[in-house]
Amino acid sequence: MVQLSQPPLAKKQHPTIAQLATTIKNIWHKQLMVFPYETPADLGYVEGSLEGEQLVIQNLCYQTLQFRKLHLELARVGNNLDILHCVMFPHLCFDLPIFGVDIVAARGQITAAIADLSPVSSDGTLPASYQHALARLPVPQFSSPRVLPEWGSIFSEHCLFVRIESPEEAASFLNQVAKYLSIHCQLACESTRVEDRAALASIWAGQKHYCQQQQKNDKTRRILERAFDKEWAQRYLETMLFDCVSSDSNILVP
Repeated sequence: MVQLSQPPLAKKQHPTIAQLATTIKNIWHKQLMVFPYETPADLGYVEGSLEGEQLVIQNLCYQTLQFRKLHLELARVGNNLDILHCVMFPHLCFDLPIFGVDIVAARGQITAAIADLSPVSSDGTLPASYQHALARLPVPQFSSPRVLPEWGSIFSEHCLFVRIESPEEAASFLNQVAKYLSIHCQLACESTRVEDRAALASIWAGQKHYCQQQQKNDKTRRILERAFDKEWAQRYLETMLFDCVSSDSNILVP
């Protein structure tokens, strides 16, 4: 088990992003048994240039008995753009949804905040335990909900996608994300390993589809291509952000 450190970049970012990074770290440390994860040496910390501004990316990755990869990415472009990205990829031998949250703050305003527990089942539904737990949560109200992109069919009916207009809305979003994450960690720890080969293949197909759809996010791709180049951007998307393991990777932890 490892002690989770606070990403240094978070201290320079929008307060809501810094607070969310701390919240994610604390819930992981409290509810999961976390182990080191081998991140490619040249992708853990990256510096580049975007339209004359310095781009800094910091990645923190871990693994657990239930999750092959816990990924927290923080990025900052000059003093004008802050980004938090987090995804938890379950081991293929656990029939669990994929937790994900992203926040984009431009010039001090949170223009996009999204959080979801995305199903990987062939019918696009969450496991019954998740449906029951999420149905009990109050649905927060935001003044500026946003429309999901065309590739967003991977998200569940509980997906929260908004522009945040006030400190109160920021607090409400953080509170909902914390509830999603806490529920996810609890149910993951209670889950049992899948042994059926057909079920394992279905889980792999669902995770692969999730990664393929996420890689269609043109905004992320354009930023990476402009700051680096197309080849590097593709490698980063496939290696760090949305890597899909082979269909026979159903081991718990090496």
